[in-house]
Amino acid sequence: MHHVGVLALDGVHPFELGIPARIFGAARDESGNPLYTVTTCGLDGGPVRTGADFDLAVSRDATLLAAVDTVVIPPAQCLAELREHGRLPDHLRAALAAIRPGTRIVAICTASYLLAAAGLLDHRPATTHWREADRLQRLFTTTRVDPDVLYVDDGDVLTSAGVAAGIDLCLHLVRRDHGSRIANDVARSCVVPPWRDGGQAQYIRRPVPEPTGTGTAATQAWAVERLADPLTVAQLAAHAHTSVRTFSRRFREETGTTPVQWLTRQRVDLARHLLESTDWPVDLVARRAGLGTGASLRHHLRAAVGVGPQAYRRTFRPAG
Repeated sequence: MHHVGVLALDGVHPFELGIPARIFGAARDESGNPLYTVTTCGLDGGPVRTGADFDLAVSRDATLLAAVDTVVIPPAQCLAELREHGRLPDHLRAALAAIRPGTRIVAICTASYLLAAAGLLDHRPATTHWREADRLQRLFTTTRVDPDVLYVDDGDVLTSAGVAAGIDLCLHLVRRDHGSRIANDVARSCVVPPWRDGGQAQYIRRPVPEPTGTGTAATQAWAVERLADPLTVAQLAAHAHTSVRTFSRRFREETGTTPVQWLTRQRVDLARHLLESTDWPVDLVARRAGLGTGASLRHHLRAAVGVGPQAYRRTFRPAG
């Protein structure tokens, strides 16, 4: 069973601390057996102060990190000093040094500062909360900070944006480990979306547009039922009873992406599901997902996940 260790630092934020146990703990195989075990530790095994009005009784110390398969580090108030000067305190360096080579390391929100200060993000892509992205980039110039995405998967090191993006990242890991069916079951159990469209751009503070009394959610739901059809932005706008220009502007305000990019994402997600759940040839999967041809599916799938349809199917389809 895959063992996840969660490092609770002084002043840890309780919401983010609870994400790994809630998401990984909800993952079950077809027989109902748990797929992960989650253990929380502190630096010294003593009580851990949280960022709320209570403390945590944590019985394990950071030596746990030498025995787990994945380490998750939630944000904590003790990292505030680190984000000012970028120097890693000795006690935190010692904790990270206990992690075995090859262990998967996950930072939620501003815990990215901890990984960057330890040199784990040198010359690698990463993200953090959009408010902190510029500071992270200034402090750690060799890190390639992307302020727009909800999370970055760079193989053995993963980072997420703020708060709920930690849920997105943990669900992504369940999907990466066990496929979309189990990840979708976890999302349903936790009453969260299995995939959120757009990036952090939709959450950055900006002038609020004038209220219109309408939105694009109904049109999005209508389009999802018709992904195999050659939908155009004009058709989407017509369904929403608005002009193409108004619809496109409103859509970006609500989702952080364009209608065309959103449609492509939905079609790729459908294609991934079909590759995992059917024996259909690649060309048929492409047509049913609205991507036209096998060549188009290969192009879009490689852009999204870095592999072609056959490799994706071998990796994510359950054996047997």
